[in-house]
Amino acid sequence: MNQKLIVSTAPHVRTSRSTKQIMLDVLIALIPATVMGIVLFGWEAALIIGLAVVSAALTEFVYYVIQHKIWKNPKEVVLSFFKQFDFTSLITGLLLALVIPASAEHWYMPVLGSIFAIAVVKMLFGGTGKNIINPALGGRIFLFISFTAMTVYPATTDLLGRFGSVSVSELNTGATALQSFLQGGETLSAIDLLIGSTVAGCIGETCKIALIVGGIYLCIRGVIKWYLPLIYILTTGLFAVVLEGFDFNAFLPSILGGGLILGAIFMATDYTTTPKSKLGNIIYFFLLGLLTAGLRKATGIEVVSFCIVLMNFLVFLIDALIKCRPFGYKKEKKQKEAK
Repeated sequence: MNQKLIVSTAPHVRTSRSTKQIMLDVLIALIPATVMGIVLFGWEAALIIGLAVVSAALTEFVYYVIQHKIWKNPKEVVLSFFKQFDFTSLITGLLLALVIPASAEHWYMPVLGSIFAIAVVKMLFGGTGKNIINPALGGRIFLFISFTAMTVYPATTDLLGRFGSVSVSELNTGATALQSFLQGGETLSAIDLLIGSTVAGCIGETCKIALIVGGIYLCIRGVIKWYLPLIYILTTGLFAVVLEGFDFNAFLPSILGGGLILGAIFMATDYTTTPKSKLGNIIYFFLLGLLTAGLRKATGIEVVSFCIVLMNFLVFLIDALIKCRPFGYKKEKKQKEAK
């Protein structure tokens, strides 16, 4: 008997939605933040986004064709690549672009970051669904520890296109509005933080309304659970209030400043790097909020990307402690009642 046995990664659930469809939803959800990033930062943001997305897709293509020995059967390998292409590299490139500064002067950063994110963080570990940490965050951290340009953020002065350049400390990875708050300085109004006006930061983290619109779309489409990013955001804000001596004036700057909302909606909810069980996810996002608020207070800088990556490494422990209920499983009492 000559049969081909195909074994895919768990969970083995039949559904009408494919990985491509889910990833397409994520791309659609990122459109508002991408458009606002370009509106607020101009052509430089468009250049950075384009370079990151193209570099990510090309890196996956080159890695794939070399891995599958394109020199033996070029046509078949190329067709095979496009057949299995699931848009994940496009999402990685776009997310990476949204979490770095809009500076055309440093055009090489999105290119190098995308190559690292795809080749090392994703493909080297086996491709889609097998990465240990979020690839876009892996790329961002690689850039952060490699280039001081990651600490110089263009800032929007209004919504008409006038920009300034704000230098921040070498270790700062978030918007200067958040840094000012963490160091006891003046904070921007909630309205400014929501729409991204006069905010210095990365391309995609400035306009919170655009991110929230994208998050609502993902919830409606069933791509993410609405309560998971909410747990992360609220826990971060409330723990920041506690750390500030129960000063509730710290709540809004904590959740609207920096990259918390972007990270909570689009990165912390990554299927591959989050626990498998519902309870495990609740614990994961709660601990993530505590870690983010605590490290922000301790360091005085933005640490969302580092916190998410650190928690990614703890997912296997949460899964080991909290087992998923197998499909078809019934409690013993219910089994007896069924009989």
